[in-house]
Amino acid sequence: MATVESIRKAYIDFVLTEGQQPKSVYIFAKKNKMTEEEFYQFFSSFDAIEQNLWTNFAVKTITEIKTQEVWSQYTSREKALSFFYSFFELIKGNRSFVVYSVKKQPKSFSTPQTFTGVKEVFENFCQSLIAEGIESNELSERKFFSNRYKDALWVQFVFILNFWINDNSTGFEKTDEAIEKGINVTFDLFQRSPIDNLFEYGKFLAKHGGLKESMGFGSN
Repeated sequence: MATVESIRKAYIDFVLTEGQQPKSVYIFAKKNKMTEEEFYQFFSSFDAIEQNLWTNFAVKTITEIKTQEVWSQYTSREKALSFFYSFFELIKGNRSFVVYSVKKQPKSFSTPQTFTGVKEVFENFCQSLIAEGIESNELSERKFFSNRYKDALWVQFVFILNFWINDNSTGFEKTDEAIEKGINVTFDLFQRSPIDNLFEYGKFLAKHGGLKESMGFGSN
């Protein structure tokens, strides 16, 4: 009997053997001893299988890292690092499929349909840890910009994914280095900086009489 898992495995085996998607659901179903009806009980198309696989990578990663005993003690930065390290460790077991899937995507500034599911899961995860970071004062809450923090992390995700695909270093150690440097730089930008302090000081002066009066130039 067909299952989500059996169809996913059969699809991965087919595309890696043939270098392309099956010509039709009928051919794929017949090859794997199932009916078209069984296939459509689980997936609407081959693209839907790929989207499901990517989403599952992210969901499985998040589920596993949240079981760590130290998870609740992690800072937002550490939680982000944990996700990235664990995600790329997980997909090592499916590297051939990941390379195939990424390289066949059209070059575009918009997110390919295949990655819409993983992006949603990833951004929801990032939004929650960013909210935690702002609440704990680890991260700076900036009007208009705080809501874009998750977008910066998605950019890092896409960059590191492509970096990993082209990484020929032993054990993908260069990818680990890219994760460490990329996430740390990104979170450094999220944290309070001297610019934030200057901005807050400017707001304080504007609220309490203005810069001119505060420096003694307002008296006659």
